[in-house]
Amino acid sequence: MRMSQSFIPTMRQDPGEAEVVSHRLMLRTGMIRKVAAGIYSYLPLGLRAIRKVENIIREEMNRAGAQEVLLPVLSPAELWQETGRWDFYGKELFRIRDRHERDFCLGPTHEEVITDLFRREVRSYRQLPLTMYQIQTKFRDEIRPRFGLMRGREFIMKDAYSFDQDETGAKHSYQGMYDAYCRIFTRTGLKFRPVEADTGLIGGISSHEFMVLANTGEELIVYDPSSQYAANVERAHLGPAESATPETHDMLEKVSTPNATSVEDVCTLLKVPLTRLVKTLLYQTGKKDITAILIRGDHQANEIKIQRFLGIHELNLATPDLVSQFTSAPLGFVGPIGLSNIRVLADYAVAAMDNFIVGGNEPDTHYLNANLNRDFRIDGSGDFRQAQAGDPSPITGNPMETARGIEVGHVFMLGTKYSEQMGATFLDAQGHSLPAIMGCYGIGVGRTVASAVEQNHDEKGICWPIPIAPFQIHIVTVSTSEQTQKVADQLYLDCCSQGLEVLMDDRNERGGVKFNDADLLGMPYQIVIGDKGLARNALEIKDRKSGQKTDVPLSQACQWIHDKINENS
Repeated sequence: MRMSQSFIPTMRQDPGEAEVVSHRLMLRTGMIRKVAAGIYSYLPLGLRAIRKVENIIREEMNRAGAQEVLLPVLSPAELWQETGRWDFYGKELFRIRDRHERDFCLGPTHEEVITDLFRREVRSYRQLPLTMYQIQTKFRDEIRPRFGLMRGREFIMKDAYSFDQDETGAKHSYQGMYDAYCRIFTRTGLKFRPVEADTGLIGGISSHEFMVLANTGEELIVYDPSSQYAANVERAHLGPAESATPETHDMLEKVSTPNATSVEDVCTLLKVPLTRLVKTLLYQTGKKDITAILIRGDHQANEIKIQRFLGIHELNLATPDLVSQFTSAPLGFVGPIGLSNIRVLADYAVAAMDNFIVGGNEPDTHYLNANLNRDFRIDGSGDFRQAQAGDPSPITGNPMETARGIEVGHVFMLGTKYSEQMGATFLDAQGHSLPAIMGCYGIGVGRTVASAVEQNHDEKGICWPIPIAPFQIHIVTVSTSEQTQKVADQLYLDCCSQGLEVLMDDRNERGGVKFNDADLLGMPYQIVIGDKGLARNALEIKDRKSGQKTDVPLSQACQWIHDKINENS
């Protein structure tokens, strides 16, 4: 493609709206343009990168035995009501009503539609296993769309769904998709890590997220450097803590802590570390029920784990009015001693503590040297906190480390959650009707492209991985001489004839402008054609990522770069 005939509206300055590198560079390179909050147009360069990722996905999905379908964007409310997600999904679901006053939604995902297709068409175990996938636009009314293609209200997604007759088959399908995802993200040139994750609004038995490691990632993960274990901090399992050598249980002592409403305030006032304090968090777990969760002062409560333990779908901190109905303490001074009509649960770390500090259940008051079973009792203990660096790995026991990541893919073992609710059954070999065991598997296509930019850039612009670069070669002419133009045109044609993807800057611009744009756009190889090189019958070829420059004889340039691309693809 010749730049003089291309629509590549680059920007010289950073756009003020961009908060992360990928958003900034995708706007500056003319890959995308904003239409509204969380809604973008894909321009030619952006679409080429998107299509590269889609092609890799298709190849690996087909290789794994999945079959491509295309499901409707619009789906009737009745399907979502069957599973209860019409109400449960909340405000993220785009809902519309047709001229006949019938309710529909724009699909954020397609479990209901694919399950309906299955129950209408599949009858026998002989038709299983079955995996179908699509690449399609999805819609979610994000409360805070941001970061360009990272979190949008309209986005391109690959979603796949597997149906099996038994658990063994379902695990095999799950592993097949897991392996396919590893191949996909490896082929796109990304540094990634599969991590254990929560099932969220999709639901199901278990799931893994595929995280691209990047400092700008919204997600925090913990991982064991000495094993393959990694997990989202919301999912990472933390077992019971080992109790230290039991301390002598000192006398309980009430102390004054005026205006110390935070753990930091209390610890500063009492000159103790955060590890000696226990927070008492009150959660509303029913219309008129409250549960107290005890968390060590330096730890953060994990509400997803608490919900899972309690078997509820919604969890909120109790309002001040509700707190006052159950305790006589203002917020910041609630503690477990003397609580009545409240279920009290302790995180594992708290259950192993002695002589700790808790709220005094009256204004400006705390207790020193509180101890379980002597001063108060609990109704159970569990893993209720977020994992953090230094926590022991559940695999090796070694200290874990943290990293930030961008979720680009997610695989779920759904079980029979949807098939039972929607009557998606089949007849087994004995003629018994059984619900299909399902899995679902998603990849954010645009987010994958944006993540590649997050991982592959420098101060000058993008440094594309070869497999998903919009073009493999960027030819830059730095002379207007007839000879230079003739050589550039011939090289362009020769490279194209060998199947290489070439962008040629044939614009009437200064060399500095062309070089800046070439670095900004970030194609893997730049070929510089100028009078000085041609005088030596050579061309300068620059590796965009490493910056290494190589002089290659003119007659060998096309084959040289062809071989390099094949080596590194």
